[in-house]
Amino acid sequence: MCLSIPSKVVKIDKKNEVATVDTMGVQREASLSLMSEEEIHVGDYVLLHIGFIMNKIDETEALESLALYKEIIDAMNEEDRLQAILEADECPNSGA
Repeated sequence: MCLSIPSKVVKIDKKNEVATVDTMGVQREASLSLMSEEEIHVGDYVLLHIGFIMNKIDETEALESLALYKEIIDAMNEEDRLQAILEADECPNSGA
């Protein structure tokens, strides 16, 4: 199963239509090309899908979701964490 974890925008390159986002400490670039109607700013929280920023989300909602993800990760044993990482790497929709 592929999950979209809230990510915080840390840098924007308007010329190339990409943003650098931080997802629980991991930074990656994501395309802004699908966000023509809504302005994205550094500090905003967004959801990604296959390397594209799909929408901006409320900061409070994003922080609540991140806290829940952290609780889940902290409750997992090492073997379960490794399996979750391997499954995420095999997600057919991952591309960022």
